[in-house]
Amino acid sequence: MSASASSRHWRAPGGLALLAAALLAILTLFLLVYPAIYVLIGSFRPGGGLLSATGTFTFRNYVRIFQSGFGRFIFNSLAICVAATAASTILSIMAAYAFSRFDFRFKRALFTGILFGQVFPWIVLINPLFVAFATLHLINSYIGMILTYTAFTVPFSVYMLVGYLVTVPKSLDEAAIIDGASRWQVIWYIICPVMLPGFVATATYAFLLCWTEYLFALAFLTQTDLKTLPLGLYQFFGEDNVDWGAVMAASVVTTLPVFLLFLPIQGRISPGRIAGAVK
Repeated sequence: MSASASSRHWRAPGGLALLAAALLAILTLFLLVYPAIYVLIGSFRPGGGLLSATGTFTFRNYVRIFQSGFGRFIFNSLAICVAATAASTILSIMAAYAFSRFDFRFKRALFTGILFGQVFPWIVLINPLFVAFATLHLINSYIGMILTYTAFTVPFSVYMLVGYLVTVPKSLDEAAIIDGASRWQVIWYIICPVMLPGFVATATYAFLLCWTEYLFALAFLTQTDLKTLPLGLYQFFGEDNVDWGAVMAASVVTTLPVFLLFLPIQGRISPGRIAGAVK
């Protein structure tokens, strides 16, 4: 169909359609942004916004959560999540490169097994893992949580990176190998620069999975000084009363490191950069 024929069939949306689209966009934006704004404002109110009847703004909620040791939870989460994300990303790069570049026996079965790990209900593994970790003295330890979160994020990271790597032509690898490069040099000097946006996107998602994980932390971390942010946030929910001011402030503090870490590098998460590199 020619361009002129297409233009004859295309009709500009009417005023009512544009108004409906604008209202839908405003409603969607409101639903997405309003909860975050409400939590932010509530964190500066004495009663946390839900129960507060006054418009007084105060930093008392933030002071109270840090006086209760919330800073220690931030450190624990950062240490565990950064280490687990780094280990998960490195392992996933190696696995994804093998799946995207080589043909070997049981390749399809192995890849299917990895995908199954993505949909597997991890909660059924808590009891056997707890017994294994208790035997290995990994309960209440950074190493135990790092191993758990690495295994928890590898399936999705491999799946995601394979999707990126298949868009990179094998001719780049072959050209480098003809010039005398080893496979490790190909990965480091050819694949890593080309795939940097994909690596950043994968690492970001893996970090967020670890950052918000609750069940494994609840099972494997019983010492207060080793607990992570989700457990620290839960302590403000009492059996009879909820400290909404502390909950709001802790929610803001929990979200803040994610913005500080990943907003400066979000520009690298762009499929266009991969396309440009391939061309």
